[in-house]
Amino acid sequence: MYRTFDGIYASTVVPMHEDESIDFKGLAAHLESVLSTPGLRGLLINGHAGENFTLSSEEKRQVAQHARRLLGPERLLIAGVCAESTAQACADAADMQASGADALLIFPPFSWALADLPDVALTHHTRIIAATRLPIMLYQASIGAGHLSYSRDTLSALLKLERIAGIKEGSWETARYEANYRHVRSQAPHVRIMPSGDEHLLSTFMLGGDGSQVSIAALVPETVVALRDAIDQGDMAQALRAHAQLYPLVQAIYGTAPAARATARLKTCLHLLGRIPTPTMRAPMTASSPEERAMLQHALGTAGLL
Repeated sequence: MYRTFDGIYASTVVPMHEDESIDFKGLAAHLESVLSTPGLRGLLINGHAGENFTLSSEEKRQVAQHARRLLGPERLLIAGVCAESTAQACADAADMQASGADALLIFPPFSWALADLPDVALTHHTRIIAATRLPIMLYQASIGAGHLSYSRDTLSALLKLERIAGIKEGSWETARYEANYRHVRSQAPHVRIMPSGDEHLLSTFMLGGDGSQVSIAALVPETVVALRDAIDQGDMAQALRAHAQLYPLVQAIYGTAPAARATARLKTCLHLLGRIPTPTMRAPMTASSPEERAMLQHALGTAGLL
């Protein structure tokens, strides 16, 4: 049954007014634009690109409800759950279920970055599973994110939990991705593996996987779908053409230090293309500086989007 989750999901942003309130009209336009792409399997909302940790529970509900209405019955909605408190994570997960999500993506709380605590990770996920009935997706964080990136032993333990349907594999390093891919395939072959390092989609797609959940697909969904289709069909010439368009964008948005500015850069690109009204970020994050904006404008031009 979990094969139904295969495919490309765009991890979308949340447009905001200049006063940092959500622009729901802009959100609807953003989601409709992304969803106009043939071959897109669905959306990931309330993820890191969706500024999850800055939204209230009510705002997260509203984002999910807007997305569900626009998706229709054929496409899938994966909702991120990101909270430091397990009780809050359970409440948010239940809200996402009530709002029509098809699966939950559980992000490790940021406080876990300081230590590898397998029992804590198991408790967090186990309680969310008990509080809901939806399929669960794990999030394997970047190798540069401290202990947010699960160790082999912790990952093995999590894979044994009930209703684990997939893993958003964002190790952000090709060798680690391959090691995790092989490990998950051997330990839990039913779990869908979604390579999600925006800078490494070509190489990770070639190594194997079942789709992707990436925010670059909120900017150029048609190119990500084309890359995946080309790899599936063994058309390397087409795959390299798609990669050539993605390369300047992913290097500018994700590959330029500091990487924590990726969402702000993504919003700036969408604004420069006229797809969202403002590039406003919710504090404490800030919008792009004039220098960053110029860098992104150059990348968009190189990619042939301007």
